[in-house]
Amino acid sequence: MKSNAKQVVRHAAVHHAAVRQGRREFVAGLGAAALAASLPGVARAAPAEINVGVILPLSGANAQFGINSRQGLELAADEINAAGGIKSMGGAKLKLIIADATSQPTTAATVAQRLITQNRCVAIIGAYASSLTLAVSEVTERRGIPLLTMSFSDMLTERGFKHIFQVVSKGSVLGKAQYDYAASVVAGASDIKKIALLYEDTAYGTSQAVGVRNAAKAAGAQIVLDEAYPLGITDVTPLISKLRGSDAQIVFPISYLNDSLLIIRVMRQQRLTVPVVGGAAGYVIPDFAKALGQYAQAVLSIAPANYDQAPEYTERYRKRFGTFMPHEALEHAVCAGVLAQALEVAASDKPEAVTQALRAKKYDQGWAGVMSGGGVHFDAKGLNTLAQPVMVQWQNNELVSVWPQALAKGRVISAG
Repeated sequence: MKSNAKQVVRHAAVHHAAVRQGRREFVAGLGAAALAASLPGVARAAPAEINVGVILPLSGANAQFGINSRQGLELAADEINAAGGIKSMGGAKLKLIIADATSQPTTAATVAQRLITQNRCVAIIGAYASSLTLAVSEVTERRGIPLLTMSFSDMLTERGFKHIFQVVSKGSVLGKAQYDYAASVVAGASDIKKIALLYEDTAYGTSQAVGVRNAAKAAGAQIVLDEAYPLGITDVTPLISKLRGSDAQIVFPISYLNDSLLIIRVMRQQRLTVPVVGGAAGYVIPDFAKALGQYAQAVLSIAPANYDQAPEYTERYRKRFGTFMPHEALEHAVCAGVLAQALEVAASDKPEAVTQALRAKKYDQGWAGVMSGGGVHFDAKGLNTLAQPVMVQWQNNELVSVWPQALAKGRVISAG
């Protein structure tokens, strides 16, 4: 009995010693982990996925633009992930967390806050419409999260924000190109002395109208009609009556889809043959030609980019989704491509590291090189210095790049 008792005591002593040793190792392990986390030079385990927030108008009047944009992002992200993900982070995959901004800036700001606090997104891409993106940018700037966008408003990169990245030309630059390019391609445009300017009174419309207005004045043209109209307009007949009475020789409308359809349809129905040079958005979306049929033929528009500049990439969109790749889809794919390359450079999912990487170099590989300027390089304000607008024209249900000459894929045709 005494022998058995001594054996039990010895076993208990060994057990307690092992427990004490295990506790010491556990505590030591915690200390080492804490130390590693505190040292920037010590690598952390790479995440399996990198959360990227996406904010788009997926319902409401601009839903089709949002859907196109989402499809462009999904195409690019799927290709990036299939190619091995972010290799500097162990092959981490991009995970798009998509939220509907509707058409309300307050909703856009709310979902931005949620994506940052609840989903821990490394970056945000969106939100298509400039008014939505302005609201989102207030949240991302305050939280130090990089925001990549293809929205046009000049205000996006004119407020001194450090975390905004605009991959397209700003609105005033697009507006200037809208006028200047028209003077080069529209028959008799060099003799035009009277122009009309119609634009939606949103951040997009007003920014781009400034560019058209300034370019026209610099060219010595008289703006005989300078008319803003409200978002959601349903009757443009009074607007077109003013256009007819203005004696304008060319009209520059800046509109989203519904108003662009109304403007062109009423003009054609009234046999008003004034040349039209649209301001992107509603004038360069597949639904424009689908809704207008032959009324769309020969309509010109400025665009930040066009799918015929890089068919080896954009035809993959057509194969998957059944239409040509609209510019908003293309530019959102570019945003995904640039972000992926910046993540490779940063080798980190820390938002500030990603912000620094976005500013660090020119990105021109993969989808980043599909922009008409050949790549993306952000200046101190976050504006892409390589962005190059392109003039396009509807020809047999396709958008053909017609100017500048270096980017032209076809010649301008007449409306007749």
